[in-house]
Amino acid sequence: MKLRALATDYDGTLAWHGTVEPSTCRALEAFKQSGRKLIMVTGRELHDLFGVFSQANMFDLIVAENGALLHFPESRHTTPLSPPPPPEFVERLREEGVRPLSVGHGIVATQEVYRGVIEEVINELMLNWHIILNKGALMVLPIGVDKATGLVAALQALQLSPAEVAGVGDAENDFAFLQLCGCSAAVDNAIPELKNRVKLVTHGSRGAGVEELIAKVMAEDK
Repeated sequence: MKLRALATDYDGTLAWHGTVEPSTCRALEAFKQSGRKLIMVTGRELHDLFGVFSQANMFDLIVAENGALLHFPESRHTTPLSPPPPPEFVERLREEGVRPLSVGHGIVATQEVYRGVIEEVINELMLNWHIILNKGALMVLPIGVDKATGLVAALQALQLSPAEVAGVGDAENDFAFLQLCGCSAAVDNAIPELKNRVKLVTHGSRGAGVEELIAKVMAEDK
């Protein structure tokens, strides 16, 4: 089946230290001009993403907050895919000294060092929320919300099937959505666990690896 879309993580995949190389942006533009769709699947909150990547609007859809939010750049419409974090949960984490602590529309994010404290608070409040790790970072979301559920919502909006998608990532939280894709890939700098579970590992790291994947997909047209 022809691959008609690219679903890509941001940090560590498209970007290095929050920055996307001009050559990677050109490859993304060429991919889109070929008639295919671009989907970003990131753990970042929207304001944070747009603060570091001014060209994010080239994407047809953005799955943000690790699956908790779906953003339509063309219309600037945003659809929540998750309930908001319970205020009592956020307050308890602050009382426990969890810092930094970022609270989005549907996500709570901090560092993995606080995993034990957060597990205790989740159990204490009997919350139906779970922890998702990402290379030292830690995100807390409702059970049943992750990058896979976010990608499914994006594909439904675009009327595409998972088999038509090439997906690429670098970390633990990416496998959830990559396992849905017709072509699953990891950039060379990805964690070993992810490399062992995808169909393709690029020779290049980060943006160079994404460029490599784009070239491979677009070679189908020749």
